[in-house]
Amino acid sequence: MEYGIALNSVIPLRAEPSHRAEMVTQLLFGETFSVIDTALGGWFRVRVAFDGYEGWMDANQGFPIGVSEFTRLQEVVTPVSLDLIQLVADETRKSLIPVVIGSSLPGHNGSSFTISGDNFIHDGHVSGFPFNRHDPAGGDPIAISRQLLEDAMLYMNAPYCWGGRSPFGIDCSGFVQMTYKLQGISLRRDAHQQAAQGETISFLEESRPGDLAFFDNDEGRIIHVGILADHNRIIHCSGHVRIDTIDHEGIYRTDTGQYSHKLRLIRRII
Repeated sequence: MEYGIALNSVIPLRAEPSHRAEMVTQLLFGETFSVIDTALGGWFRVRVAFDGYEGWMDANQGFPIGVSEFTRLQEVVTPVSLDLIQLVADETRKSLIPVVIGSSLPGHNGSSFTISGDNFIHDGHVSGFPFNRHDPAGGDPIAISRQLLEDAMLYMNAPYCWGGRSPFGIDCSGFVQMTYKLQGISLRRDAHQQAAQGETISFLEESRPGDLAFFDNDEGRIIHVGILADHNRIIHCSGHVRIDTIDHEGIYRTDTGQYSHKLRLIRRII
C-alpha cells in the first residue's frame, strides 16, 4: 500500500508501531494518507494528507487506493459531516459505517459519493465547501467567526483524550483543528504548529471571536490552545470542552479560584 483512506469511523495513529504505544492523533472517516514507512507486525507509518501529521497505523485498518484515486480525492470538493454521529451506507459491501462530526465526504453530491468505484450513501447534514479552503478570509470574517463559535459548542463537554479528534474524546488542539475544519479551514495538528499560523494580535482587547489563544509552560513551550468567544471568555478542552474566563494573565477557573494556563500569544486565522 502506498496510499490509503480511512473507511472506519476513527483510526488511531500511534507514536510507535504497537497498540500499546501513545496515540498521537486519529484519522476520521474519509481522510486520506500516504505510506512513508513500514514495520514488522503489519504496521504502516503514514502521513495524513489533511495536516501533514505522521504516525503509525495498524495496516489492517487502512483501505488501499491507487495514486490516481489519491490524487482525485485531493482535488474534489470535500464537504464534512455536520451531525455529531451519522451512518454512511457502503453499498458495495452492504454495510453501515458510523461517522462522527468532521468526517470527510470526498465528492459528496448531496446524497452519495464514490471511492475507488465503490458507492457510499450519506443523507445527513454536510458543509457546503471543501475542507481545505486556501483563502478562509475570502468570505465574511464576522459571519465565519459566528458560525465557528456555534460549531465549537457542538463539542461542549466532550471528554479530554490525548490525540483525540472526535466528540467522544478530543484534545485541546484537536478541538481547535476540528472546529475550524467544519468551516472549511485547514489548521495544523498540534498547538505549537497552530501558533505559527495566521497573524499575531498584540492585546486581548484587540481580539475578536474565533481568534486562537495559546498558552505556555515555565520553559516557554506552547502546551495549550483555545478559541476566544469574546474578550474575556474562552472555549477550550481541559478535562473536557468547557468555557472559562480569560484575561491578560491567562485562563482563570472560577470553580477552583486559580489560573490554570498562562497566556502566551493570540493568533487570528480568519
